[in-house]
Amino acid sequence: MVVTLKDIAKKTGKSVTTVSRALNGYDDVSAETKALVLRVAKELGYSPNTWAQRLQKQHTETIGLIIPTFGPRFSDPFFSELLAGIGNRAAHLGYDLLVSTRAPGEEELIAYRAAIQGRRVDGFVLVRTRRQDARVTCLQEADFPFVAFGRAEEKIDFPFVDEDGTYGMKLVTKYLASLGHQRIACIAPPPNLMFAHYRLQGFKEGLMEAGIPADDSLILIGDLTQRGGYEQANKLLDLPSPPTAIAACNDLMALGAMSAAQDRNLMVGKDISITGFDNIPMAEYSHPSLTTLHQPLYQIGGMVCEMLIQLIQGEPLEEKNILLKPELIVRQSSGLSSTQS
Repeated sequence: MVVTLKDIAKKTGKSVTTVSRALNGYDDVSAETKALVLRVAKELGYSPNTWAQRLQKQHTETIGLIIPTFGPRFSDPFFSELLAGIGNRAAHLGYDLLVSTRAPGEEELIAYRAAIQGRRVDGFVLVRTRRQDARVTCLQEADFPFVAFGRAEEKIDFPFVDEDGTYGMKLVTKYLASLGHQRIACIAPPPNLMFAHYRLQGFKEGLMEAGIPADDSLILIGDLTQRGGYEQANKLLDLPSPPTAIAACNDLMALGAMSAAQDRNLMVGKDISITGFDNIPMAEYSHPSLTTLHQPLYQIGGMVCEMLIQLIQGEPLEEKNILLKPELIVRQSSGLSSTQS
């Protein structure tokens, strides 16, 4: 049974108002009455209604994250790592995390507007920013706190943490070229996503710096899933002159590409090299283990969460825009080109 202020008032012989003011430490309540109310509240096992207190203070001590999904994508390890980082940091700082999913588009914007108008959360974390991101516009017009994992195309000033995808893909492409690969393919993300722009740019710059001419037939668009990587890799392997290396722009597509190669009895790491990006936990334990670019998703989640809570509490940010450099993790899925081995 929930103990209420009325129960304490009845037990102490005081009014509900006096009990409330005593529990909240008001100066107009005598020390003797405060002591009595606190003792009875403890005896009865009273616990304050946290949600009611939050509403009275006009903030919820909750941050929001709406995951943009196309169908059953919530199991993506990318989001699992990021969510853990955000949620654990929020809990450490005394905040709750409210997570929901919406397909990108008008339905998604309706959810943002409803949360803002209903004051369901104090701020938002944005993920997988887009080239022209209506979510950013919506939140800025409402003057509502948010921090993004990712940048936007427009010259819009907002706080973000991002991974330098251009640097990362340039690094992996030049690494593959150093192994003697000349026909290097890329399975890129959907072009409306901002990180797709940077990663594809890095892939092309890596080819150029390695002195390898760009070949548009070796660049295909995937949907960030294993199935998408499998399908696009099959198309690449069906070419009259197939690639000797495939640089996928995320780990799930790389794992799918590995399955496509193995279905053709190709030995990944020897007959063909395949690389990913993100370094999700599955990458280390795949067969063979996946060469990839490490971005610390758990730590990034904690960073964007802490930045958002600083904004909510009116504290200045030491750094408003943080760009991290990924690290190349070389494993068994990459090796010398068959022409070099």
